[in-house]
Amino acid sequence: MQNNRLSMQACIALCFCFGVFFEANNALADDTAVAVTTVPIQRAPIAQPVRAYGIVAASAADLTSINLPYVARITQLRVQTGQPVRRGDPLFVVQADPAAALAATQARSAATLADGEFARTQSLFDKSLATASQLAGARKAAQDAREALTSQAQSGITSGAKVVVSPIDGVVLQVSAGQGDQVQAGAPIMQLAGADSGRPERGNVMLAVEPSDAVNIHAGDEVRLRGLSTSLSKVSVAGRVVLVGASIDPQSQLVGVAANVPLGNSAFIPGTHVAADIDTNRGMHWVVPRSAVLKDDHGDFVFQVMSGNKAHRVNVVTQIEDRDRYGIDGPLNAAQPVVVSGNYELKDGMTVQGAQGAPR
Repeated sequence: MQNNRLSMQACIALCFCFGVFFEANNALADDTAVAVTTVPIQRAPIAQPVRAYGIVAASAADLTSINLPYVARITQLRVQTGQPVRRGDPLFVVQADPAAALAATQARSAATLADGEFARTQSLFDKSLATASQLAGARKAAQDAREALTSQAQSGITSGAKVVVSPIDGVVLQVSAGQGDQVQAGAPIMQLAGADSGRPERGNVMLAVEPSDAVNIHAGDEVRLRGLSTSLSKVSVAGRVVLVGASIDPQSQLVGVAANVPLGNSAFIPGTHVAADIDTNRGMHWVVPRSAVLKDDHGDFVFQVMSGNKAHRVNVVTQIEDRDRYGIDGPLNAAQPVVVSGNYELKDGMTVQGAQGAPR
């Protein structure tokens, strides 16, 4: 009996020693500083990017169609598709149809004859050898003949070769007729895209986005454009959204978005296929690296380092995701950096140590 009592006391003492040992180990573990990396934070504008694809296409208001008001044959083409032109540069040479040239010649002859007849009738009237009615008829005939001649002159019909020049600064967007072709009056021969007008209400880039993304896009949102080709993949230009479509295209099932991007003399010529990031829902938020934000059953949170190198959990709401950055809202302290590395090992109140990284 005495031996059993001694054995029980020994067990109790042993358990007590183990308890003290474990408590000491836990205290030591709690005091061990976790190595982390931190960065400073600040409130800054940040937007949610929406990816879009499209094509550089001149605004309809900047398109000029070149045609002739008479039948003619194209004897020489001076430009080709994609070629930039200045106002007054020759585009092509035409030879008017013989019938059209004859009509112009007849109009000039008729005007000369009518003017002569009116002068003769005026002379007879002054001598009381012609009536007022005859004078009025001659005057009307001369006026009609001059109007017909003016109309012919405005059409630009000549009996020989005629050089047609560009009426604007721009680029040849399309050539619809070839050298040697006979074109009908009013038929399109060329289409020119006017040089960048700089007018913000005109869209010169047509994009397409998913319908779910279109609801967040508004006129005035910033657009960053880059080419899909290898040579243009690292070239970026910025512009603004000018129009968001109000319907879904039945073929592509996408929504059209028009943007105005000042392209100037860049390589983004009409017809260039492009990708674009459209900044939506721009606002002021706490901007932190993506790695700073963790998630558990209670939602999103970050760790800030307080005085004494203690980790402090702050619950946040993620508002914006911009590639490797998050825009978050919550009771953060701008003077306390956030943990971006080692935060998975942290608990609220733990001691941390480590270097501060560069702001991101």
